[in-house]
Amino acid sequence: MFGIGQFSRITGLTVKTLRLYHEKGLLEPELVDPATGYRYYGSRNVERARAIAYLRQMEFPLVEIKEIMERFEEEDGILPFLEKQRTRIESRLSQLGQVEQSLEAAIESEREAQEMLKRVDLEVREKELQAIDVAGLRWKGRYEETGKAFQRLGRTAGRYIAGKAMNLYYDGEYKEEDADIESCFAVRGGIKASGELKVHKLAGGTCVSLIHKGPYEQLSRAYARVFEYVQKKKYETLLPIREIYLKGPGMIFKGNPNNYLTEIQIMVTDAKREQ
Repeated sequence: MFGIGQFSRITGLTVKTLRLYHEKGLLEPELVDPATGYRYYGSRNVERARAIAYLRQMEFPLVEIKEIMERFEEEDGILPFLEKQRTRIESRLSQLGQVEQSLEAAIESEREAQEMLKRVDLEVREKELQAIDVAGLRWKGRYEETGKAFQRLGRTAGRYIAGKAMNLYYDGEYKEEDADIESCFAVRGGIKASGELKVHKLAGGTCVSLIHKGPYEQLSRAYARVFEYVQKKKYETLLPIREIYLKGPGMIFKGNPNNYLTEIQIMVTDAKREQ
């Protein structure tokens, strides 16, 4: 007869694990001393312990291991259990693959944001934008409801997302209650419009751009600088106004609003040149 410590050495199972298996009725000692409560194991327990350890390596839950050990003595009887477990493992591998993709996207996004913080240009600029494909949800409401729209959009557009989140504002003025907004992402090919999800091409052209560093509540200061530049150049503005959220609340933490980066893009035409 082996004491629990010796049996632990023989089987490679910890004492804690052996106690758990006893409590679950999975691996019962040959003898438990009624006076001391000490557990003693015999040679017949060794083969059972090794079989249990092997099934645990294949990620079988304890409930199923107990059923297998009680019902079968030969491996040919457990084939359905093995096939079922393989299906479960394949499903988990698929889920883990999706998790890995999400982690890679989060890591890449945060690295880009950290690099951008180091070299951010806070001056008003003109630049040429290429046309891009976007998937978006157009809605009316309050500006602070944007987060909910992006959550819905993320679930729908998912693996097709190929750029930062942005809002398109179709109103020429500020609205408190009924703002006309399209929340969207640049997307790669293959995505199809469905239900409330719209897929379309966002036109390119000349824009006046400014990256605002700080809380969203202070964006009005950045807009003032952009519109001052537009007036000085005597440009005509085109809707929708674009806000691209280069760095905002993270997937896990809200983060420091003073480090948020939001790019304002206002498409313009040169009225004098067109005359």
